Amino acid sequence: MKKLLAAIAAGALLGAAAASLAKLPPAPPKSETEKKAEADKAAATKAKEAADLAKAQDRVVANYKKNHAAMGRK
Repeated sequence: MKKLLAAIAAGALLGAAAASLAKLPPAPPKSETEKKAEADKAAATKAKEAADLAKAQDRVVANYKKNHAAMGRK
């Protein structure tokens, strides 16, 4: 019984090792339309992030000016 369990465990370990070394096939090349769509999406994301950053910076400046004036400074 112990030999059978040892053989099953060894087989499972060999199977796991073989699976971890297996290579996936390469992804198919992207078409021009897919590349353009991906670039447009990246550009839109970058523009949105820049707008969000500008809005946050404006909010910080307004908060600084309000608190600075409240402390009696120019």
